[in-house]
Amino acid sequence: MVNKHFSIKRLNEILEATINTIMKSKDEVFEIVTYSREECKRIEEELKSLQLKINETINQIERLEEYNRRCRKELSNKSKNFHMYTEEDIKEAYDLANEARISLLLKREEERNLLERRNELELRLRNAAEVLKRAENLNKQISVATEYLMGNAENIVETVDELSKKHFLGIKIIEAQEDERLRLARDIHDGPAQSLANVIVKTELCERLIELDKERAKKELNNLKDVIRLTLKDVRKIIYDLRPMSLDDLGLIPTLERYISIFQEDTGIKVNLRTYGLINNIQSTIQIALFRITQEALSNIRKHSKATTATIIIERSLKRINLVVSDDGIGFNIEELKKRNNTITSGFGLINMKERVELLNGSFNITSSSRTGTKISLSIPLSEGIKNEK
Repeated sequence: MVNKHFSIKRLNEILEATINTIMKSKDEVFEIVTYSREECKRIEEELKSLQLKINETINQIERLEEYNRRCRKELSNKSKNFHMYTEEDIKEAYDLANEARISLLLKREEERNLLERRNELELRLRNAAEVLKRAENLNKQISVATEYLMGNAENIVETVDELSKKHFLGIKIIEAQEDERLRLARDIHDGPAQSLANVIVKTELCERLIELDKERAKKELNNLKDVIRLTLKDVRKIIYDLRPMSLDDLGLIPTLERYISIFQEDTGIKVNLRTYGLINNIQSTIQIALFRITQEALSNIRKHSKATTATIIIERSLKRINLVVSDDGIGFNIEELKKRNNTITSGFGLINMKERVELLNGSFNITSSSRTGTKISLSIPLSEGIKNEK
């Protein structure tokens, strides 16, 4: 007993020291993330300001070009009809034309310098974004480790057997949450946020063009409407990826049919959906799981399989619901994947599918070869007491 209490005390001390060290590192990494994010924001603001200046310079060049043409035309007219003008008139026309030419050259040089500056800032922004991405990834990993250790600190010794079975699943769930948050943040930053920034720039440009060039202002307004439509489409896509509303309103099959239609249009891969039995009246938890697993499977087919056709079969019996997703792609070697990862579910997003099925007390299997493609099959019981999906 003495040895046991000593071991528990020692393990708790080691755990506490480990957590403290990780927390200090987390604070430092967080500062790097914050600085990198602020640097990206600063460069973006500078780019916006520079783009406005470039737009204004372009407008000035257009006006100078028109003025230069008029001055050259005036000089040419007076030179041809020199007998009608005094020498002073011709000299004045020459000076105006020369001044207009120099002003135009200087303004074009200014535009060239501004464009070079913009290219430099865009390169710096890409580099800063890469640093931010790496820092966010490191921060995420530290957050996962800290949250997992702190969440199991109190009874870590007494529950060693339980933790040995669940720690991998726990870490993966936390990682999935962090990945989803990071993906959502990037989707919003790279999509709607950038589009809205573009809307502001175009709106300011239209304000200036209304007085100078109404036709061009109308054209820019039409472009602005297109940008807003695309932004709205991006927002709806993000909402759909988070949770399709049709899953609650219409059920699994109509939602899958819509998703498959978009998938086929985007990828050119033909997808056959076959259903047997009443599917839409099953538990909401199972419907969500089947949709997410199908979504993940189709994503893998898009990324890795080089397939031309995929088949989805959903079958309901009295006590179970079965799902099969297969393709005619290049497949992969399961034995090699086992050797590298000690489990067939460690690659290509398959771990997420297996975890969802296990949470619902189901069974999961995968077969793959270069001749027959890849086939994912699972079976979930339709009974009470199924674990709720988080």
